[in-house]
Amino acid sequence: MSLSRNSNPDPQSPPLHVVAKPAGPDCNLNCDYCFYLEKQALFSNKRGFRMNDTVLQAFIENYTRSQSTPVVEFVWQGGEPTLLGVEFFERVIELQRRFSNTKTIKNSLQTNGTLLTDQWCTFLKEHDFMVGISLDGPQQIHDLHRHDRRGKGTFDMVMQGLRLLQKHEVQFNVLACVSRESANHPLEVYQFFKDSGVEFLQFAPVVERVCNPESIHRGLNLAGPAALTTKEPNTRVTPWSVEAEEYGEFLIAIYEDWVRNDVGNIFVMNFEWALNAWIGNPSPVCIHAQQCGRSVVVEHNGDVYACDHNVYPEFRLGSIATESLLAMVEKSQQSGFGVCKETALPRQCQDCDVLAACRGGCPKHRFVVSCDDQPGLQYLCPGYRNFFRHIRRYLKVMETLLENELPASYVMDVIKGPLVIKRPKT
Repeated sequence: MSLSRNSNPDPQSPPLHVVAKPAGPDCNLNCDYCFYLEKQALFSNKRGFRMNDTVLQAFIENYTRSQSTPVVEFVWQGGEPTLLGVEFFERVIELQRRFSNTKTIKNSLQTNGTLLTDQWCTFLKEHDFMVGISLDGPQQIHDLHRHDRRGKGTFDMVMQGLRLLQKHEVQFNVLACVSRESANHPLEVYQFFKDSGVEFLQFAPVVERVCNPESIHRGLNLAGPAALTTKEPNTRVTPWSVEAEEYGEFLIAIYEDWVRNDVGNIFVMNFEWALNAWIGNPSPVCIHAQQCGRSVVVEHNGDVYACDHNVYPEFRLGSIATESLLAMVEKSQQSGFGVCKETALPRQCQDCDVLAACRGGCPKHRFVVSCDDQPGLQYLCPGYRNFFRHIRRYLKVMETLLENELPASYVMDVIKGPLVIKRPKT
């Protein structure tokens, strides 16, 4: 592999985050709200969405050599990556071993869970994979939008996969998409996950705009990323997209239950991110980061794109086989991608009292105008604003606890009544 300049990372530079799509947009399901399935229309080869061995070798070498940190985290997503079979990931482990003397390598796999077997879970446990499983809640909520190719609900198959992960003691977390319908049932959704033995959980809002002329021309059904610096003529969302204020109320309802009963036992990533921001740490996720642009996507054919939500020709950065990831990320940032997340914030965001937690949200969702008619406001702004404001009183308590070297879970005792902190005598 011949890499271009900047192939040696600066140890002081921020880490890269790479999402690999080894099966491209191919999937055995046909979920209503999926924004990735339709990306098949963007590739000239409409069949055979599989990462071949040449691309796989180039990816593993390029990423490992380009990462500035001692730990390299490989994230395998889709589409549905388990379509490639266990054999593909056995080859992944084999190729990664070549770098085990210089880097600590970790793997994560995001799956819909329907193809998991005892063989899969034995492999995942043996090689210490972290598995993310997509599950939206109890059956009547999950099956609303997560269908197989025949239009049937997938809840039973996903739950079978989850039980196999638990049986084999594989580390896993749940990614729950929040749609317009499920936002009306926050406590039912949360209680279901608790009853199912889920300890690590993330809620992802479903927000997609209906197609515009450009997307129709490309053979797509959904609109592409928003233009942050000009007003978007298309602000109409799909029927299943969550409504902004309802998403905030959904998070608030679950937070109120969690902060009284489950702190330290159930880890809701959305709440962890909020506490992280409150105590002044940089966001670990691009959604609430000050800037983005260092989280790229490697497609099945080796093409690299600026973001998971920006797999469109105009956002292609190059090929993993011929260019270094560092050079491609630099190219992306020099073009303004990522930096624009911060510089294009409307005044309403700049003056907002929860900016440090929100940071304008995901640029893909910034397609509405602000109160003073500026473009680039986050569609979910009312929901995020209400949520972050609501939980501040709890975050203050948790910050005080942490400053006193006490666990944040003591907040549950504070809620019940005054907590006396006895300092050891010196």
